[in-house]
Amino acid sequence: MSKNEGPTAEERATRMASDEERGFTTMSAEVLKALANPLRRRIMNALAAARSGRAADLAERLDVPANKLSFHLRVLADAGLIREDPSLARDRRDRVWVTVRGGRSIGSPESPVVDPALGQAVLAGVVSDHIDILRRISGWVPHYVTGEDPVVRGTLTDYTLHLTRERFAEMIDELDKVIASYKDDEHREDSLGWDFVVLGASEEI
Repeated sequence: MSKNEGPTAEERATRMASDEERGFTTMSAEVLKALANPLRRRIMNALAAARSGRAADLAERLDVPANKLSFHLRVLADAGLIREDPSLARDRRDRVWVTVRGGRSIGSPESPVVDPALGQAVLAGVVSDHIDILRRISGWVPHYVTGEDPVVRGTLTDYTLHLTRERFAEMIDELDKVIASYKDDEHREDSLGWDFVVLGASEEI
């Protein structure tokens, strides 16, 4: 296959789009090490939810000593996961942090994980975070289905489909495009942070 040609049907049937094709960056060892720490993942999640934050505010929100949190902020910044945003600062001494946007992948067949042990630690943390999302939704659903809380705050839906591997890979690619098409809402003042987890498993695993 030449460099400019797309993947063959056979290749499409055995894999999803590569990280490069999906616009994802394979995590470096530095990024994996940063995200393997549970507190640093909590900081990332808190910053993503609040859109920005100062060390003192994050320390209070996460109930962590400010000096300890500042150390972890520096680690995240050195890994390129967060950055300072001077446009949000009140003065030159004010340091406001925001997350660095962009898709990241632990690894893939085309770009294997750079450190399997760190990759496993990050994956375990991601799974734990996803279980927490499911726990939050399952706590809200009973109030929604009874009409006690009529406001849409999440969803808990599952499907069983019979697809070829190629069609499944195509569906995941299309889901990526649909979600990406809604990203402009992030800049609206009335928008909320929504956590999404897309799960799919064949009968083989």
